Amino acid sequence: MKTELLGSTPEQIEKAAQILKDGGLVGIPTETVYGLAANALDGAAVAKIFEAKGRPMDNPLIVHVADFNDIESFELVSEIPGSARLLAKRFWPGPLTMIMKKGKAVPDEVSAGLDTVAIRFPSHPVAQAIIRAAQLPLAAPSANLSGSPSPTTARHVMNDLDGKIEAVLDGGECEVGLESTVITLADGVPRVLRPGGVTVEQLRETLGEVEVDDAVLNQLEEGKKAASPGMKYKHYAPKANVVLLKCSDDEYIDYVNDHGGRGVAALCCDEDLSRLKNVKVISLGKRGDYSQQAHRLFDSLRRIDGYGDVITVYSRLPHTDGVGMAVYNRLIRAAGFEVIDLE
Repeated sequence: MKTELLGSTPEQIEKAAQILKDGGLVGIPTETVYGLAANALDGAAVAKIFEAKGRPMDNPLIVHVADFNDIESFELVSEIPGSARLLAKRFWPGPLTMIMKKGKAVPDEVSAGLDTVAIRFPSHPVAQAIIRAAQLPLAAPSANLSGSPSPTTARHVMNDLDGKIEAVLDGGECEVGLESTVITLADGVPRVLRPGGVTVEQLRETLGEVEVDDAVLNQLEEGKKAASPGMKYKHYAPKANVVLLKCSDDEYIDYVNDHGGRGVAALCCDEDLSRLKNVKVISLGKRGDYSQQAHRLFDSLRRIDGYGDVITVYSRLPHTDGVGMAVYNRLIRAAGFEVIDLE
């Protein structure tokens, strides 16, 4: 299969929309990361996503819409909670995914056999245009090989999936850089299953009580079924081994310098650059600016593999306030939960 790299002109968007209508796969830009889209109402088309990515079939997908009313018109959910309307009014379109009880139109391939479905209204204009042109809700996980860092440019998608999918729409670099926040509204107190650009603090301002699932900051319990993408498996990992250090700033510098040498890299902050010796360095941005770090994280993890000879990369364990929780969540999974506690 030849994968076409398309621009985002109306003609190219229509071409991509026809591919989706015909049951094919298209990499599409969103404000979070690039998604690998298929017709969410066609189980056979959705199954191709799992094959192209090498993604386990028990890992549910997110359905993307271009209007809140699409939820009812496509019969995606059995009922819309009042909390969903409150959240949509404040955060949609944007990087927030809501889980609700699924409707009869959603195939099991999308929900991984669960009785719920995850839905998002992206803010990226190209994402909205392709959904409207296809006149379909689109199931779309990140457009990468399963387990590797998520793609934030069209070139990242081509590097991973060239020859495996029909086309990629190039809509530029993603603004947020990490996947959307996922909150379940399906049962009891609203609960965050994956942190992202919409923070827990913002959700609590809107809804009041909001819980954070234990699997956000810790490994999912053995035998427990993933209710959201990004919960169950080692994710976002480069080929190099990521090791997180729980430590002070000075302890981080001392440890990395003591363990430096060939094959070692540091995923660090701008303030560390002049102090790190004898290691390759990639900065995520300013210390404490977690929005900047989130934006750069996946590209930085891919750059590590671009060096070719990096075996181990050391990074700090981030704080968990604000967007820092999302950076923590992605790094802890990229590291396979390997943390060295220097405190």
